[in-house]
Amino acid sequence: MDSYNIYLVEDEANLSEVLKAYLQKEGWNVTVFPDGDSAVEAVPGKPHLWVLDIMLPGTDGYQVLKAIKEQEDTPVIFISARDQDLDRVLGLEMGSDDYLSKPFLPQELIIRAKKLLNRVYGTSTSEAQKIELNAYSIDPIGRTILDTEANDEAVDLTTKEMDLMLLLSAEIGKAFLEKKSSSMSGAKTTLVQNVL
Repeated sequence: MDSYNIYLVEDEANLSEVLKAYLQKEGWNVTVFPDGDSAVEAVPGKPHLWVLDIMLPGTDGYQVLKAIKEQEDTPVIFISARDQDLDRVLGLEMGSDDYLSKPFLPQELIIRAKKLLNRVYGTSTSEAQKIELNAYSIDPIGRTILDTEANDEAVDLTTKEMDLMLLLSAEIGKAFLEKKSSSMSGAKTTLVQNVL
């Protein structure tokens, strides 16, 4: 299944628009709810995935999650600015499948959503999503890069370097300002230079 229905519940308008754009870029249908009350009313719509903020006007995210799990077993990713262990544990105990603390990169939400959708609905998108670029095979789902000229040796990158590579490889042909990082060396620098 390529086109999933995603329900995004987020009261911050700017963040909501950014996340919606990233989710739609994956070819997914996204419906946005600015508060918990409208989200609860939409529970019978049975989307493939809920992306749910905890702190909402009206009905809070915990109550929305409870309403979702009473009617269906749709996967839920909780997001919150409150980075407290109690929020994370409570959300997971109530049936949330994953948790992201704000601020986070939209790409991280996409990767987590893809993995969750793949696990729940059994469609493997990893092979189809791989990017062949020069001498490298980039797997955005598995967050791996293989050097095909070195017998598929894995290229070891930090999280931020991987985020940069995923951004650049997803936007091939677009102009970016090149900013050298003193922390990159060897194969990492070569890889970034080859992509740029």
